[in-house]
Amino acid sequence: MAAELPEWMFPPRPSGWEADDLDHLPEAPRHTELIDGALIFMMSPQRSWHSRLVENLTFVLRQSAPEGMEVEREMTVRLDKRSRPEPDILAATAVYDPDRTCYLPEEVALVIEVVSEESADRDRSIKPFKYAQAGILHFWRVEDEEGEPVVHVYELDTVTRTYVPTGIHRDRLKVAVPFRADVDLSTLTP
Repeated sequence: MAAELPEWMFPPRPSGWEADDLDHLPEAPRHTELIDGALIFMMSPQRSWHSRLVENLTFVLRQSAPEGMEVEREMTVRLDKRSRPEPDILAATAVYDPDRTCYLPEEVALVIEVVSEESADRDRSIKPFKYAQAGILHFWRVEDEEGEPVVHVYELDTVTRTYVPTGIHRDRLKVAVPFRADVDLSTLTP
């Protein structure tokens, strides 16, 4: 006999889940995203490499970010009515609000996805497409290359609403936009 699903897993309306519904799912796993109306649960255990890289890169970017730019980890972005993904890190121009649960695309200057085995397809294709369509100007994708982080940097072509690669960074990440940052990538993981 199959186990019954908990009540909170059923959409509140026939048309499915909407972005604002995430704020009303207290029993959902901590890292729950909404992509095209479908709930995505981060159920796989997180690798220590991924966790440390996100933590350390967040810290370094907070030190680099100018006044008025907030760097957050694991906060969702309400892209539209049916999509609210959770990038690993984001940089936003919105004023800090301790009760905030998500950001709007126009508040977000940069989204960063650190690719894991479980999220690879979403991080490499679905999320960048959705971030670009929403008008987020900068996207970074971090890959694990034999234990070392490699950062793929993209900038939005506002005419085509697609990301254009501006660099692949090994050892050192040095960028001028969306703010100046100079990161020794070898210090992000043990």
